[in-house]
Amino acid sequence: VQLQASGGGLVQAGGSLRLSCAASGSIFSINAMGWYRQAPGKQRELVADITSGGSTRYVDSVKGRFTISRDNAKNTVSLQMNSLKLEDTAVYYCNAEIKRALTIGREWYWGQGTLVTVSS
Repeated sequence: VQLQASGGGLVQAGGSLRLSCAASGSIFSINAMGWYRQAPGKQRELVADITSGGSTRYVDSVKGRFTISRDNAKNTVSLQMNSLKLEDTAVYYCNAEIKRALTIGREWYWGQGTLVTVSS
């Protein structure tokens, strides 16, 4: 199983970016999918996640600005980031709780990270 993230880049403060992440490989089902970020010198933090049923949660600092969504048929999760701030600069990682087969328990998988840089 692999998670491939894309969509990072350089953007001015106030701008928008959309991150996408696709899960591929031997997948029976996916439960939660989410996005984390890690800024220089800081710990990795949860940005947003979404269950297979569509329930979402966000870290307070991005509420009202970021929107997480997923396409269960395509095994993808996206993060629409609007009104970006300097403090949103970080490497963003997607993750997913995946069941590879009916008889195998759920495991967490991570994407490779994509850099988002917000400039003034």
